Parts: sequence; C-alpha cells; structure tokens
Amino acid sequence: MMKLFQKLSVVAILFLIISCVNDDEFSTPVLEITDPDLDGEIITIAQLANLYEQAVLSEADNLGINPTSVTDITALRSTFRLDLSETNRYVEGFVISSDASGNWFEELIIQDAASNPTAGVRVLIDESPLFTYYEVGRKVFVKLGNATLDNQAIGGLWIGDSNGVLTLGITDNLDKIPAPAQFSFMQRSSIIEEIIPLEVTIEDFRNELENIFVKLTDVQFIKEDVIDGSVTYAGEPLDEFDGERELVHCATGQSTIVSTSTFANFKSILLPDGRGSISGVLTRNFFGDTYNLAINDPEAVIFDGTDRCDPVEIDCGPASGMGENILFEEFFESQTNNNPIMGSGWTNYQEEGTQAWEAYTSTGQNASLGRSARIASAFSGDARTVSWLITPPIDFISNTGETLRFRTSNSFADGSRLTILFSNDWDGDVTTIAASTWDVLAAADIVADNDFFGNWIDSGIVDLSCVTGTGYVAFRYNGSGNASFDGTYELDEIQIKAN
Repeated sequence: MMKLFQKLSVVAILFLIISCVNDDEFSTPVLEITDPDLDGEIITIAQLANLYEQAVLSEADNLGINPTSVTDITALRSTFRLDLSETNRYVEGFVISSDASGNWFEELIIQDAASNPTAGVRVLIDESPLFTYYEVGRKVFVKLGNATLDNQAIGGLWIGDSNGVLTLGITDNLDKIPAPAQFSFMQRSSIIEEIIPLEVTIEDFRNELENIFVKLTDVQFIKEDVIDGSVTYAGEPLDEFDGERELVHCATGQSTIVSTSTFANFKSILLPDGRGSISGVLTRNFFGDTYNLAINDPEAVIFDGTDRCDPVEIDCGPASGMGENILFEEFFESQTNNNPIMGSGWTNYQEEGTQAWEAYTSTGQNASLGRSARIASAFSGDARTVSWLITPPIDFISNTGETLRFRTSNSFADGSRLTILFSNDWDGDVTTIAASTWDVLAAADIVADNDFFGNWIDSGIVDLSCVTGTGYVAFRYNGSGNASFDGTYELDEIQIKAN
C-alpha cells in the first residue's frame, strides 16, 4: 500500500509540474554550442547583395533594358531570381528579428554586423517559432549552395527581391526552407552579440537600409490615433492582416508606417501617446511600395517624453456655407504648364530642395481639373524637400464669415505629406517663413495616400471666421527624392470667400 501511495505521489508531482508549463511559452534550449566547421567560403551580406545586383544588370543587358532606367530596373528586380546552388559559399550575419511576440512568422532577418551594419537579408524558413534557436544577436551562417538531407540532395538557395526586400529562399519562387532541411542550411555560431540599432531619420530611408535594425528618435504616433482616439497596434476592426500606424518625426514632419501583425500578442495594446524613440527592422509593406518599420515587441518603443510636438490647430467650428464676396480665387488656368506657379500674389518657395509647385495638365485616369498646381520630389536627387505655395495676404479685419475651399489629388503619396497652414504674423518675406508661426487648418480634408489616385478630394468648407488680422494660407509639401518614399500632390479650385 505504501509503495502504491509513493507511486501515486510521484505521478501527482509530475502532473503538477507539467500543468504549470504554459504551452505558449518557449525558451532557448540550453545547449553547448561550438563553432561549426564550414566546408566553403564565407562571404558578407554586402557581397551577396552585390552578386545579385550584378546579375540583375547582366540580365538587363541581355534583355536590352536601359540600366539607368530606375523604373525598368525595379520592375526587373521584382521578378529576377539568382540561383546560388552551385555556389560553395556561406553568408554570415547576426539575427535581428524575433518571433517571440508573434510579429514575425517563419522568417529570419540577419544583418552583417551587431553595430554599424551596412547590409541585411531575409531568410525564409518553414518553422515556427524560430527564436528558441535563433535568438536576437546570435551569429549564424547560411549555406547558399547545394545541401543534403539524410544523404539526399535537396538543392541550394535562390536570392531575389520579394515585395521589395532582398530575400533568400529554396526555389526560384523563393519558397521557405522546409523545416526538416533548415539545419542543412543554417549553422549557429557560439557568438551572441548585443545588437546596437543604427540611428537614422525617416528621411534617410533607402534600399540599402532594408533588413537592418534601425532606431528613430524624436518621433511620435500621429495625434489622430493617440490623442483624438485610442488606437491599438493592430487590434482594430479594419486590421485584416497588419495594423499600419503612422509615425511622425517631430523635427521635420516626415512620417513612416509602423507595421504590426494581427497575430502579434501585443496587437491589442494601445499605442503610447508620448514622444521618444523606436527601434525595429526597416522593411516594406505587403505590396513592396512603402517603407515600414517592424518591431520585435513593445519594449522597442520608448516614448518617455510627454511634450508632444503636435502643431497648434485652428478650429473655428462648422461653416454653414460660403459667402458671395470673393477674397481670393485660383483655378490655375492662366499658368504655364511645367513651369513654377507665379503671379496672382503667390509665393512659391523652396525651403529645402529644388522642387517648386508647377502648373500641370493631365488626362486619363489621373486627369487634372483643366490645369492644376502639382508638386513631386521623387527622383529629384534632393535629400529633403520642403516646398511652400502661399496665397497673397487676405484681409480678416474688414470682412466677416471668411471660409476656404479647395480640392486635392495625389499619386501614391506614400510618406510625403501635404499640410494646410495659416499665419497672421508672417511679414511676406521668404527669409522669415520658417521663423513665423504657422498653425494647422485641421478641418480641411486633404487627399490621403489610400485614396484612389484618380479622385479629387473636396476640402469641405473650412471656417476661418475666428482668425484675425491680415493672414496667409499656405500649402506646404514635405518629401524627399526617394521614389519609394514620395508621391505627387495636385491642388486646384482654391476659393477664399466672405459674407
């Protein structure tokens, strides 16, 4: 009887131990790791990327594609795959992604150094979770050439551009490495380094920074998401696959998207309403046309500042209609196509960069309204663009019931931004624009990036009756010369009226 009781006690204790284990919790196996004995040459990720780019240019030459045509080369890169199976090489790197919180799935992102990295690549593996074996900071080696599994040849890896991101996969479709074959390609080093994020700004985003662990400082989530409303990382009804939240750089007004999977275990956490820094992997959205920042977990967001940088907003309340007295009106029909907007009292000023607001006419799906004003900085070569189009002075002393109305359209605005501003302390001198007070006319509806590019969006009737003095309305564009970051805005049918 005593022996039976002892056996039952052991079973009970084992049951209690097992029942305390959360099936959703994983830990890295405690194993002694020795550096692998590799049977090939080790190359850097930068060398691997260069191999691919040279192969793209060679293919372009074979197809008669102009190598200086960014559009044609980008299109070719999206479909071209380089077979690495005959390459007796390994590429080395440090793991910077973690699927511990569910924001990554069956992929590893590795970069070439723990600090000051210069290149990164994505490796697709049909296994989850991966962080239990490939923790952040772990140095790994990826076999590029032909591998074997149970003494059977399984081929080698391919490299290509997948949704705008340099990626390694098992076939010319960049399929995921099968789980049983992952150790035929992946080798772990005993080295684990602290990953030091590369500090950049949104304006620095470029293809060479993709798949790299970066840090943005002096940023905040937009006011609409955290002050006007309480929005989660990815737990809103319209978040089908990813939650995309806009992040703004306080110093420049430039913005980017923080993307979070709807499978992440922190998807329902509210976005922080402060200001500070965020660290994550620079990648792209599902369509490959917009830069995104993907974090490993919410601890990557350190918004410990409470002094948000939201601009002052002017809100005079609802407007019942527009008066009959025209204070200013511009339909741009008298302007000259492809030349800067001029005359009629306009101030067309480039605070940064070389791109001015120009007159433009277009037909087709993205037709202009006769002749319109257009601004676009993509392919300009400028590191940053800040372009102003400012009305002549408007008398808000002698008139009553002043209102503003206009229409806007865009072509893939992406990270560029159009803001409508008002100032009554600017003196009309372009050298004092930046030093003057410019408040946001928040009631104006402006075309959004996700609006159909062929539509023209009505601003609605914006009430200006509460402003005083002599004032100016400004249309300010922020962008850069990066084709993957910027888009085009068009503006037309501007009317300022009073009773």
